[in-house]
Amino acid sequence: MKRILTPLLASALALGIAACSKQGPGSSEAGAPAADGKASIGLAVSTLNNPFFVELRDGAAAEAKKEGVNLITVDAQDDPAKQQASVEDLIQKKVSVILINPTDSAAAANVVKEATSKGIKVVSLDRSVNGAEVSAHIASDNIAGGMMAGQYLLGKLGGKGRVVELEGIAGSSAARERGEGFHQVVDKKEGVKLLAKQPADFDRAKGLAVMENIIQGNKDIQGVFAHNDEMALGALKAIQAAGLKNVVVVGFDATPDAVAAVKAGAMSATVQQQPALIGQYGVQTAKRLMDGQKVDRFIPVPLNLVKQ
Repeated sequence: MKRILTPLLASALALGIAACSKQGPGSSEAGAPAADGKASIGLAVSTLNNPFFVELRDGAAAEAKKEGVNLITVDAQDDPAKQQASVEDLIQKKVSVILINPTDSAAAANVVKEATSKGIKVVSLDRSVNGAEVSAHIASDNIAGGMMAGQYLLGKLGGKGRVVELEGIAGSSAARERGEGFHQVVDKKEGVKLLAKQPADFDRAKGLAVMENIIQGNKDIQGVFAHNDEMALGALKAIQAAGLKNVVVVGFDATPDAVAAVKAGAMSATVQQQPALIGQYGVQTAKRLMDGQKVDRFIPVPLNLVKQ
């Protein structure tokens, strides 16, 4: 005897077939359009607690709107494990391209490999990825920027003096490269004494605390190079609180607070990156990759020095 399917049962079977036809998390399909029909780009930022990366995000968002693509931003809050989880979420969302600003350049390698294995292109921003291949890297030349900072600092000190270096997050390419450029300049000068070289993790509060500790053992500091402006501003506060005079403080990034401090005569200089331009270039590069175009492996963003 033939069985007759009720409308309810037929609907349930249709839904089941449709569900089975969808590809699961292990699918190699990438770049599925969003609900509004637009393709999506993922932006994985190391932290939105830093004004530099807020500017980068804003530059990317403005360009995404102009290009007519969706931008999905995730914030790692300077936690490599959190960044891995958030990038894995972008992979599940099947974005077409992931723009990644690594919290830790080496730790990001595994999730970058995971993305590329699923057919998703990856572009690194500001900080490179160590141990995994990306389609392009967009950044200022951090080594050149570190050299620029060192040359300016030594120029202000007459080629000799007692200096302090505040380092960024250990493992990040920005900290490594800025420090490398700085030392290419200062290590050649016999009259330069490096009093202390300590990490403050690109953070203003940590920059303040680390500088306070350094000052306790060194009252004769003449110059400070910080790998970013947040640490430089923290160090500046410690210097002012200790009553130290004529200390040359040089930062990196040219954030609005740092530029204001330079104009006020409190900070001596900051190496100007253009974070909004990094974000803009990132989305432009992602769009070219989505359109099947070739892109340069390294896309430089110009540097400048904002000084008194």
